[in-house]
Amino acid sequence: MNILYEKEGDNNRTAHICSWALVALILAAVFWYGFSQLSYHFAWGTIYDYRMNFLKGYGMTLLISLFALVFSLFLGILFGLGQNSRILPLRYLSIFYVELVRGTPLLVQILLFFYVIANAAGINNRFVVGVLIMALFSGAYIAEIIRGGVQSVAESQRETALSLGFTPYQSYRYIIFPQVMTRILPALAGQLASLIKDSSLLSVIAIKEFTMAAREMNSNTFSTMEAYIPLAIGYLLLTLPISRLTRILERKFSYET
Repeated sequence: MNILYEKEGDNNRTAHICSWALVALILAAVFWYGFSQLSYHFAWGTIYDYRMNFLKGYGMTLLISLFALVFSLFLGILFGLGQNSRILPLRYLSIFYVELVRGTPLLVQILLFFYVIANAAGINNRFVVGVLIMALFSGAYIAEIIRGGVQSVAESQRETALSLGFTPYQSYRYIIFPQVMTRILPALAGQLASLIKDSSLLSVIAIKEFTMAAREMNSNTFSTMEAYIPLAIGYLLLTLPISRLTRILERKFSYET
């Protein structure tokens, strides 16, 4: 039996490897054909000349995304649960915040927050402003994801937990949140990946992140492809681990219902 299972596992691994190789070959063929139709002469040496700008910009994007992820999760949980709160001011504030952020463009929010709110509050540090903007923006979407996840749990389960002597906190901790986590992980991963990519808009307020480094190189050397291909690869390297971690967590938290 063990030999049969080992052979089956080897066959599955081989099938996966062959499938990935086929996908890679198809993508490589598509890109090769596309670039072969361009009368464009690549000057990859310009990337080396601007390597420090790219590295500093990449580090800034990484830091902004990391801090914004943490704060947006906090805001998402707070206002996601706040929309169902019995405290009416908190409920209405949560609803207003979510609808306002989701109903207006991020670019407008960045400009208004930087030139109006941050200026009035005396916040001059562009890094802090960038983190706050991205956290507030992503927090509204995470709040809606969490609200939908909580409401997807049947009311009968909450009532059963209360009838068994669970406090509201214990009901959320042991009954509701374990189910919510499994249901919202794919949407949450997508939103966190979007947060990283949306941070590229912070270049409009002169935050020297990854996208601004690419723009500076392009404007100085007119090497468009050489500037933006590394940009795409860099963002991909930031978002792929989130997708991978999410799949691992999905398997960890999955259970029969």
